[in-house]
Amino acid sequence: MNASLDKAYWIGLAISVVLPVLVGLVTKRVTHPGVKAVLLLALSTLNGFLVELANPGPDYDLGTAVILSLVAFATGVLAHFGLWKPAGVSDRAQSALGGGAPVRSA
Repeated sequence: MNASLDKAYWIGLAISVVLPVLVGLVTKRVTHPGVKAVLLLALSTLNGFLVELANPGPDYDLGTAVILSLVAFATGVLAHFGLWKPAGVSDRAQSALGGGAPVRSA
């Protein structure tokens, strides 16, 4: 048995590993974690459906798109907690575009 994946699937997988950093860039530190999770889910869903659309196969399969979305979300969550957060990339991403804590006035 020779298993192989098309290039679209590999690109989608690579994008799903980077999605948590993108969520960190567009949110602030004070953003509720639930909002960040929903944003990651939305981007993962978009990723899954676009990967299936880019797949050079004979037709579009909605079931495959849903599975790809779930895999992208799980990969993003695992990459966040297993790679980006321990390495400090998440904190630096949140600080990169002015995402620090709000300034308190006296």
